[in-house]
Amino acid sequence: MSAVDPQRRVVSGMRPTGQLHLGHYHGVLKSWVKLQHEFECFFFIADWHALSTDYETAAGTQRSSRNLLIDWLAAGVNPGSATLFVQSQVPELAELHLLLSMITPISWLERVPGYKDQQDKLLDKHLNTYGFLGYPLLQSADILAYRAGLVPVGGDQEAHIEIARDIARRFNHLYGREPGFEANALAAVKKLGKKASALYQQMRNAYLSHGDVEALHTAQALVKEQSNLTLADKERLLGYLEGIGKNILAEPQALLTTASRMPGLDGQKMSKSYSNMIPLRAEPDDVAKKVRTMQTDPARIRLTDAGDPQKCPVWHFHTVYSDAATCERVQNNCRSAAWGCLECKQPVTDAIIAEQTPIRERAQQFEQNPELLARILAEGSERARDAVRSTMVEVREAMGLGYR
Repeated sequence: MSAVDPQRRVVSGMRPTGQLHLGHYHGVLKSWVKLQHEFECFFFIADWHALSTDYETAAGTQRSSRNLLIDWLAAGVNPGSATLFVQSQVPELAELHLLLSMITPISWLERVPGYKDQQDKLLDKHLNTYGFLGYPLLQSADILAYRAGLVPVGGDQEAHIEIARDIARRFNHLYGREPGFEANALAAVKKLGKKASALYQQMRNAYLSHGDVEALHTAQALVKEQSNLTLADKERLLGYLEGIGKNILAEPQALLTTASRMPGLDGQKMSKSYSNMIPLRAEPDDVAKKVRTMQTDPARIRLTDAGDPQKCPVWHFHTVYSDAATCERVQNNCRSAAWGCLECKQPVTDAIIAEQTPIRERAQQFEQNPELLARILAEGSERARDAVRSTMVEVREAMGLGYR
């Protein structure tokens, strides 16, 4: 039985498919920097995922992975506080992906919103492959292998966490029923003591009968704080709460990040795929040029026309970069046509350049030390493998593959 507390473990990754941009920084990296001091974090370079859409240009994957690591380190992600590694250096993930594919309905993969959306938008790529269809399953394996209970994502990625949760629940239902599970669970309930066992049963009934999630959380906390139970009994009691079996795979929850929908230069979500981004390490002149070309309120054609900040992508940048006084000035001057769009854009340009300057400087230091980068990834990949190996022992045993 695992001693890992899923609610203390976080996992997340990025594909090495090009330059990181401000959307990555504000939507993901700043959150990672904070989370690494609060949880046990596993952050991985998703090179297998990159192949799901960029298999024809795989030759540059290692170089892109190195640059991605530099971006992380320059942004403040610390290998001393989090485990940083390359996905393909943990081959056990491929085994878990294969085993989970045996129980995952194809309809579950097809219903993921990004599947059809990406096919429609990336028409220049041949995405009618199993790798592209199955990437949500590989993503689920990435999460479930580490028994991570929390996955930091933007709102548009919640569907991926939902399918990982469904797969974990299906796996536990199929393989978590040890012989005599219910009898063993009831015996474990008695070990809680009279008062605690009564509360446990009350909370279990409230959840199973009425879907009371708060009751479920109360009962889970009650079990976890018991010091007189074995790990096996704790696993049984946690599974029995939901009427299934032992929770071999933890069910993950989305940890929603803020500012995850940073607009791009064209008003869509900032994305490498849509060529509307400001790179994380862009030179100041490039930043100024890109901000100058940003779309604004389409109804404001002449300088004397009043604008509506809510319809302008630049305003959303102000909500990220500008203080309250500047935001108020932007609102007033835009609605009254007191200034032009270029004047509105200048504070954003200055703030982005100021933010990126120390990031570029730190990145240069890491670029000059490739041996350090290689050591960080080698050590991180080994730690990641250790975590996954313990999961795979239980998965194999549960599926009847625990050969000796």
